[in-house]
Amino acid sequence: MTGIVSFGGYVPFYRLDRKLIFKAVGWVNSSTASLARGEKAVANYDEDALTMAVAAGRDCLQNIDPRSLGGIYLASTSFPYRERLNAGIVSDALHLSPNSRNADFASCLKAGTTAVLSALDGIAMGKRNKLLVCAADCRLGKIGSPQEHMFGDGAAALLLGNDGVVAEFLDSYSLSYDFMDRYRSWDDKFDHPWEERFIRNEGYSKIIYEAISGFFQKTGIKPSDISKLICPIPYAREQIGLAKMLGFDPEKVHDNMVATVGDSGAAYSLMMLVEALQEAEPNDKILVASYGNGCDVLCFQVTDEIKKPKGIMGIKGYLKQKIALPAYEKYTVFRNMVHQETGIRGELENATAFSHLWRERHSIHGLIGSKCLKCGTPQFPPQRVCVNPDCGAIDNMEDYSFADKKGKVFTYTGDMLAYSIDPPAIYGLVDVDGGGRLFIDFTDCRLEDLEVDMPVQMSFRRKYYDSFRGIHGYFWKAVPVNS
Repeated sequence: MTGIVSFGGYVPFYRLDRKLIFKAVGWVNSSTASLARGEKAVANYDEDALTMAVAAGRDCLQNIDPRSLGGIYLASTSFPYRERLNAGIVSDALHLSPNSRNADFASCLKAGTTAVLSALDGIAMGKRNKLLVCAADCRLGKIGSPQEHMFGDGAAALLLGNDGVVAEFLDSYSLSYDFMDRYRSWDDKFDHPWEERFIRNEGYSKIIYEAISGFFQKTGIKPSDISKLICPIPYAREQIGLAKMLGFDPEKVHDNMVATVGDSGAAYSLMMLVEALQEAEPNDKILVASYGNGCDVLCFQVTDEIKKPKGIMGIKGYLKQKIALPAYEKYTVFRNMVHQETGIRGELENATAFSHLWRERHSIHGLIGSKCLKCGTPQFPPQRVCVNPDCGAIDNMEDYSFADKKGKVFTYTGDMLAYSIDPPAIYGLVDVDGGGRLFIDFTDCRLEDLEVDMPVQMSFRRKYYDSFRGIHGYFWKAVPVNS
């Protein structure tokens, strides 16, 4: 039996009320008043597609040894790198073996489901035992555009394999069309959409309809056999209308998440699938459609394994953890859509030495320290000499991961002089459960929220952006637990 072994999701901590968008820039396009409802998920200033993919992957791999995986397939239309394996960075952060097969799936909004189908093919052929598929997007709409209201940030992860399957893969059907409803060239920061009515009528309604109809013809499965339909249409009326045309009961249509997250691009249908799996019962059949230059349709049947506790947050868990972004202007600064005053300290460029990054990649991307084999003292950064004054052992260490450890705030400070996109810069010391102490930045919190002894966990984030060299530097930060 081949299918989904585990699943996970991620929704950023911040939400932006769409009324704030319209209040600030509704004068640009008054027709966006109809979109100024609900809220959209907004990545923090230190988040992007890679950090969100890592968060979803960690959620998915609860109690699963990452070194048992055969590789990572990473899907996004907003990769930070055009010529560097983005999946390789995620692989390092998740501690996969270096002999894993990693690949990027890009340039198309259905890249997430295409990555899933490619992984399922590899597993079915016996080439790999387990493959992790992560999909994440952090797309931008032009200021005042409908896309600015509709786009939301998020990620999903599926672990695919043959053992302990929670949802068996039944069959699929795919279409590919060079349908130019929107596009973005290499030099574009924002996408170029065509007229919205054309996209709804000729794109979503016809292409998804053709794909799902083709799936039913191919397999003999009927709409009445399906327990949940996942259809990534950000327009509720068109979503329900399409379902009715296909013969579905509207109650079987999964919520399109527009009011809570937004259109999350390559991650959209997979985020909806993760949420549906969190609500699923054994024997449920879930039909998943994607959209973008065609359509992929996949069908899964839930097994009894779904009842076994997984300990994941999933989409439902992350939706409960949120705080309102207080101002639209702050969002535009986070996404580098407008330039803020940085001060002299902010003008200093961070230079990345590739040789140093290579030598220290495990500690930088993986937060791997060392543990003394003689006295058991953990330490970060990794050391040759044990820091325990009663030990002092030399070259008697093993690798020790701090990324999966929780801890408590030992001390913290808010620094108004150090440059931060979201001042004050908050950093301090964390006592890690099991031993060790980290000097680390805090994120996804306000200064007034922090307290000594507050529980925290580690989160992979973008540490800086070296604009001169085009380098995104990543490291780990501390995030309050259940913030």
